[in-house]
Amino acid sequence: MTETAARPRPADQRDGVDDEASTEHPGLQPFLAAETVVLRAPAQAWSSDDGTMGRAAVHGFYLGDVRLVDELTLTVDGRVPETVATVAVDASTLRVESLLRGVDDRGADPGVRLSVLRSVDVGGMRDRLTVTSRLDRELTLTVALALRPDAAPLELVKAGLPGGRPDDVTVAGDGARASWTSDGVAVSLDAAGVDGGAGGAVQHDGTRLVATWRLVVPPRASASVALALTASRPSPVVAGVAGPLAWAAPDPAPRDDRLARWLDRAHDDLAALRLTTADEPGDVFYAAGAPWFFTLFGRDSIWAARFTLPLDRTVAAGTLRALARLQGTASVPDTAEQPGKVMHELRQQALTIPGEGVSLPPLYYGTVDATPLWVCLLHDAWRWGLPDAEVEALLPAAEAALAWMRDSGDSDGDGLLEYVDETGHGLANQGWKDSGDSVQWRDGRLAEGPIALCEVQAYAYEAAVHGADLLDHFGREGGAAWRAWAARLRDRFRASFWVSDAAGAYPAIALDAAKRPVDTVTSNLGHLLGTGLLDEHEEALVAARLVSPELAAGFGLRTLSSDAAGFWPLSYHGGSVWTHDTAVAVSGLARAGFDDEARSLAEGLLAAAPSFDHRMPELHSGDDRGEVPSPVPYPASCRPQAWSAAAAVAVWAATHDVAPPR
Repeated sequence: MTETAARPRPADQRDGVDDEASTEHPGLQPFLAAETVVLRAPAQAWSSDDGTMGRAAVHGFYLGDVRLVDELTLTVDGRVPETVATVAVDASTLRVESLLRGVDDRGADPGVRLSVLRSVDVGGMRDRLTVTSRLDRELTLTVALALRPDAAPLELVKAGLPGGRPDDVTVAGDGARASWTSDGVAVSLDAAGVDGGAGGAVQHDGTRLVATWRLVVPPRASASVALALTASRPSPVVAGVAGPLAWAAPDPAPRDDRLARWLDRAHDDLAALRLTTADEPGDVFYAAGAPWFFTLFGRDSIWAARFTLPLDRTVAAGTLRALARLQGTASVPDTAEQPGKVMHELRQQALTIPGEGVSLPPLYYGTVDATPLWVCLLHDAWRWGLPDAEVEALLPAAEAALAWMRDSGDSDGDGLLEYVDETGHGLANQGWKDSGDSVQWRDGRLAEGPIALCEVQAYAYEAAVHGADLLDHFGREGGAAWRAWAARLRDRFRASFWVSDAAGAYPAIALDAAKRPVDTVTSNLGHLLGTGLLDEHEEALVAARLVSPELAAGFGLRTLSSDAAGFWPLSYHGGSVWTHDTAVAVSGLARAGFDDEARSLAEGLLAAAPSFDHRMPELHSGDDRGEVPSPVPYPASCRPQAWSAAAAVAVWAATHDVAPPR
């Protein structure tokens, strides 16, 4: 999947937080689907659609992995404004329109309105409040914004558990500013005047900070006040990117308006999800997603960069270099580091998942697929025009990654890549479906590891063959040996993974510890197409299976076939639809020449997109389209999410015959 460095098993995903302002229950993972977010990584603000914070467990303003504010309320003359519209200007800006009927004249038409413009940048949040009146008399109003400083680590928010409170909240001598520190993050609040107007007065009642302004609105005019939050962390591991995201215009232009809107939203969201490592600000990559994964993830960042190559090479180049600098150099069981291995995730500090027995170090390597995918990205970036000099500089990292597949990824020497958590407190499953029950038999039993996933063998085969192509092109040795290695893997896969049911033959999701093929039919099959691992007949069998009614839900590709015992349409990896997963299958089908099947699955995503305002979430339900009029949200689904946004480009390229020039 994307990001379980903190994903509980689906059955354990719960919403809520122990908070007097929250309507949710303590100890449950927060629901996200009904909430509103504005972001510019590494900062984000979650609220209700009226802009207030505190009614849901996820609400608050965050920088990186700490929440700095968990409650924000607004009154005008002691009354709560009546919200009539909420508009996302872009990923980083929200406009909330409300009416102030308590100070208005009596009449059918509203005469006094409040506009709140909320903007988030890489280090802060600003609310500008503007009252506009059509009345012929002057208004003198008291505007009050109350907020509660917080210091909850992100993993506790995600688990629905209370965190700490800052104990150093101070109000500045001028009375218009305040400051505090949350888990090492310095925060300042500024209620200074707007456009030369009077500043606000800030008071601290021991729990909340309350900023108040005396706002004078002239007849038939407007007046504004503003509150600004600024946050900074010393020595951060990642930093935000402020400039625009430069994509080439899609050529040919999308033929479907739903796809055009999805592409526009994706561009906006990916611009807001960009990060760099603090030590190399020139190498940009995509953070995995909001709210839990504002950092570098090997697998997620690679797939997002790979999807967007037809429109942009710069993020792919930055992603490759950032991951190469963190590539493993030694064998360290506690971090899962191995020579040549590409990391899974980078955090500011160790991550402990309450109740899951999972504790991950700040730099964690527990992933089996990021290393071959890194080589695949390098090759694809080269084909899309990444300059030879930049590619050649990364070849030592590519050679180390290839060697990892042979020497460490294949831990038992059987010619296949497998994984197992050696620490007892890392991730139990280390493919993209990394929840605890993601690899199961058709009868619902969980497979025991070490696990060899089918799609990982496809990634490794593609990496070996295309890595050999790069070595040959740049006059380096080893190409023939890696092609021979790939051929042996292909033979081993064909002999070990193929099983049959009443509908015919198909590859199993994995081999278990006893090298038995785990016989569920899953979306993992889509990752095999176009990699070269399968022959034409085998690809045809897989293509037919992907568009079968058991896998194709009508709104995308189910992660697990509906005829499996463990199927549930709202199961995280056991029947839901993942946007990026469907896009991988669409791309693979197109690469393998199955254009009708590719268009069929793409249509499912396009049919779903309007229901999510063209911001495709991490995942949604796998209900059959014939039974529900629109896709049911998965309530804890992250959004925006990098590879779900980037999937728009992959779907466009696959359905418009867009191919790399080299």
